[in-house]
Amino acid sequence: MLVAMTERRPAMPDTYLTTSYRDREQVKALGARWDALQRRWYVPEGADLARFASWLPPAAAQPATEALSLAEPGPGQALAPSSAPGQTLSQLMAGVAQVVAGSFRQGVWVRVEVMRADLRRGHVYLELAERDARGDTLAQARAMIWSAVAQQIVPAFERATGVVLGAGIKLLVRARPGVHALYGLSLAIDAIDPDYTLGDLEAKKREIRERLQREGLFDANRRLAPPWDYQGLVVVTPEGAAGLGDFRAEADRLQAAGLCRFAYATSRFQGEGAAAELRLALLQALERWRRKAGGEPDALVIVRGGGAVNDLAWLNDYALARCLCECSVPVLTGIGHERDRTLLDEVAQQAFDTPSKVIAAVEQLIVRRAREARALHVGLVHACAARLEGARSAAAAGLVEVQSGARRQLTGAQTAVPLLWSRVQSAAGGQLQRARDLCAFQRDAIGGRAAAQIAQARQAVAGRQSGLAVAARAQLAVARESATALMREVAGQGPAKTLARGFAMVAGADGRTLTSARSARRASRLDIRFHDGGVSCTPGPDPMPAEPARPPEPEQVP
Repeated sequence: MLVAMTERRPAMPDTYLTTSYRDREQVKALGARWDALQRRWYVPEGADLARFASWLPPAAAQPATEALSLAEPGPGQALAPSSAPGQTLSQLMAGVAQVVAGSFRQGVWVRVEVMRADLRRGHVYLELAERDARGDTLAQARAMIWSAVAQQIVPAFERATGVVLGAGIKLLVRARPGVHALYGLSLAIDAIDPDYTLGDLEAKKREIRERLQREGLFDANRRLAPPWDYQGLVVVTPEGAAGLGDFRAEADRLQAAGLCRFAYATSRFQGEGAAAELRLALLQALERWRRKAGGEPDALVIVRGGGAVNDLAWLNDYALARCLCECSVPVLTGIGHERDRTLLDEVAQQAFDTPSKVIAAVEQLIVRRAREARALHVGLVHACAARLEGARSAAAAGLVEVQSGARRQLTGAQTAVPLLWSRVQSAAGGQLQRARDLCAFQRDAIGGRAAAQIAQARQAVAGRQSGLAVAARAQLAVARESATALMREVAGQGPAKTLARGFAMVAGADGRTLTSARSARRASRLDIRFHDGGVSCTPGPDPMPAEPARPPEPEQVP
């Protein structure tokens, strides 16, 4: 299909535009110039008036606002007469701009999602999109809010919603389409409905909240028993978070005092994929604590500095909220905002406005437990002191009673002792006399028996002495005869006969006869003489010495 457009009409001198203060940035961007004397915008000579169709005075606008002819020429029909075939691209874009400007003389309300937002020289440049439930892009467009308009609507929108105009939020804007020969189609936004944005954010939170409630998980973490005391905490925070410094100032002081340990993990808290990254970071941090400490921390703490509502909206994620609901330890949040609560605050066991309030609550509980322990200690000391004082009083009373009893016993003893002493003396005198009489009787009896036994012993000794003398003389005679016979036999034997009976003689290197094993071990050479000759040898290692023969027991003399 061929498109036929009106012929481009160049502007004549002094072609002034009818504009409002709000339109000044648009006409300036299209190429209009400002006449300081006339205080009006005009189209410079040679420029295409079609671009400015919306602001041309009625006399000048008639030729430039002719309708586009979209009819396709028939067979053999020539194209629009021109010195060259077809139209230029600028003519085509000018015609499109003319049609768009004529069709959208007023802005229309459009639901969009902001993909990107940039601020340059006071103007706000946006990239907008429409996406379906699966996240697929259905439409895209560029938009801008001129600085004069932005100064009015953007601050009002942010004050009403608490949302900073940026990526990731959904808006209901009033926009007027426009076409530029160089920049193509764009939307000029002049109004934003804050109620729509707040409603969209709240609708998302409400949907996730109701789903968790249906699944019975919404208050699961709040049903956990709150920590009785804090001794170990896992803290998840953005890298370089604004509120982390205040948190760590107190946390480091508690850790230095040995009262509580802290383990830190970092994650993104905003932007695409931030919720999934935060969920993974806190699960990994808990697992590292379990491996290192061998148990669970007292609580999981999620903190970040203050931020806009749309920055916090990234945390309203179903998977992240469910992870906190199913967490096995209590969750404390201090996400740094007072105006709006995220789903993480709703499902956490305890939610605080700022990180400083989280660490303050931790410190207060530690201090309270310490004071309770101190009070118990003081009470125990007082109880022990009271028991000790009671024991002392009882001991004193017992001592007084014992002393009184002892005095009574002593008085009685002093009265009874003389009487008993006289009785003891009398009984002792009688016993002593009887003992003396018995001893005298026994002494006389023992003396008689001893004299008789001594006489008998003397007679027996005399008889034994005479018998011993006779026996000794007989044995002495026999010994003399035996000794004489033995000497004769020894004298008749000699060395040769001794050697012939199997004996040997051992001599050292100097020829002296060796008579002991000790002297043989000391000799450097041994000469052994038998009855038929001699042998020389060197002493060997000392064998185990034989047990010496026991001498014969002397003959008992009867």
